[in-house]
Amino acid sequence: MQCPYCREATPQVHVAPRPYAADGTAKIRRGLLYILLGGIVHYFAAGYSGYALPVTVPPAVTTYGTPLVIACGLGLIVYGVFLHLRG
Repeated sequence: MQCPYCREATPQVHVAPRPYAADGTAKIRRGLLYILLGGIVHYFAAGYSGYALPVTVPPAVTTYGTPLVIACGLGLIVYGVFLHLRG
C-alpha cells in the first residue's frame, strides 16, 4: 500500500480479532442456560408442579444442588460480562 499524500510505501496492518468478546457472549449464554436448567430442575424436584415424578428426589438436590447450579450460572454471566467488556 502507498500513502495517498506522499506515495511512500506503508506496511500492511492486520487488526487482531476480539477473542474475548466472542468468548464472553458464549459464557453469558451458557450462564443463562444453567440458570434456566437449575430453575426447571428445582421446580419439578421440589414438587411445585402438579406432575408427580416417577422417582423420589433426595432433599439434598433441592437444598444444595439446584441453588449451586443457579449460582454457577450467575458466576458465568458475571465472568462473561467481564470478558465482553475487556474485549
